[in-house]
Amino acid sequence: MSLTPVLTDTWDKDRSWRLATYESNGGYAGLKKALTMEPGALVQAVKDSGLRGRGGAGFPTGMKWGFLPPPDGGPRYLVVNADESEPGTCKDIPLMLASPQHLIEGVAITSFAIGCDHAFIYVRGEVLHVYRRLLNAVDEAYKAGYLGKNIQGSGFDLDVTVHAGAGAYICGEETALLDSLEGLRGQPRLKPPFPAVAGLYARPTVVNNVESIASVPAIIAKGADWFSSMGTEKSQGHGLFSLSGHVTTPGQYEAPLGITLRELLDLSGGVRAGHELKFWTPGGSSTPIFTADHLDTPLDYESVGAAGSMLGTRALQIFDETVCVVRAVSRWTDFYAHESCGKCTPCREGTYWLKQVLHRIEAGEGQDGDLELLLDLCDNILGKAFCALGDGAVSPITSSIQHFRDEYQAHIDGHGCPFDPSASALFPYTPKTRTPGALAGAGAGGH
Repeated sequence: MSLTPVLTDTWDKDRSWRLATYESNGGYAGLKKALTMEPGALVQAVKDSGLRGRGGAGFPTGMKWGFLPPPDGGPRYLVVNADESEPGTCKDIPLMLASPQHLIEGVAITSFAIGCDHAFIYVRGEVLHVYRRLLNAVDEAYKAGYLGKNIQGSGFDLDVTVHAGAGAYICGEETALLDSLEGLRGQPRLKPPFPAVAGLYARPTVVNNVESIASVPAIIAKGADWFSSMGTEKSQGHGLFSLSGHVTTPGQYEAPLGITLRELLDLSGGVRAGHELKFWTPGGSSTPIFTADHLDTPLDYESVGAAGSMLGTRALQIFDETVCVVRAVSRWTDFYAHESCGKCTPCREGTYWLKQVLHRIEAGEGQDGDLELLLDLCDNILGKAFCALGDGAVSPITSSIQHFRDEYQAHIDGHGCPFDPSASALFPYTPKTRTPGALAGAGAGGH
């Protein structure tokens, strides 16, 4: 299977982020065509294309647009979720950095399709370079008449606001994002009502991922059949696959859905020289891990799901045999415990205790029964947390114990980690020693 540069088609051009570069490579042809179509026809075209949300859930994009109630004379909004921050997930930020006009054109087309005259792009505040680039790109689009009043003489008006978040992972959850955009503390809302009915400022709102919206211009310009001709029957189109870790040439690989990791490794030079694949994530650190046995699993929503994981954000983190699974999973758990918003008890308390138990195992102070304790904690979080953060936090733990239980047991029986952390580093590295913490000695009754 070969690569399909669509969103990445201008990344190697001189000053690829400038509007002139984008226009000279066919940019804004989709918007010009869209403005001659009926909004309902645009929604139907996206439905026909089979485009599914590229933010992780994979919900059909056109169907999501179609959930908006009939116009009532009041405002309705488009909100682009650009709050990318999960460990290993790194596709939207490079896209906005290298070619922000893909996103802005998609915002204009989507807004016209759903009857929105004010759209918001919520970007992670720490990525200041991306925020500045988006601001400049929006300014260029205004000056060229692709945003603002009477766009391209069509009578359609659209304002776009680029909003910098404060850096909370939970704000990647769509309703927490909406609360943050309204100036409130970013915490998930109870659903229903769903954003399509009562979203931003209690008005009908479409919330989509950056890559989802950026994929719209080519669908309109080239046709739904062109898009649906790629990928698989139920996972259609192209997508960005982010390869990182122990791979010879890490980076973004844009390919049809259904490509396998084996094929992507062939394209990227394989696992780093002299080493072999041990485990990997198909959709980011919040998805159950895979092993070398899954090299030929098609990377589409259905196949990855059937194999026991999720396609997620297609963040393929590659780990070779030098990596300690316990250490890697413990680092991810530190992240989820830190980023828990604290709204619900299972996630707030559960991730804290997961972190404590993993720390003591890694530090050589693990106890018999700790694996059962971990699995019991995970069972008390999975499906019981207010949002998906809790489920994402337990996925790497349960899947790593499933595939590498002996490695966990070796830490407990050997009273220490059998791996040298510096062996997995790609550069000179002095590892920090870990202490299990004052509360890490709690037994099975401690939670």
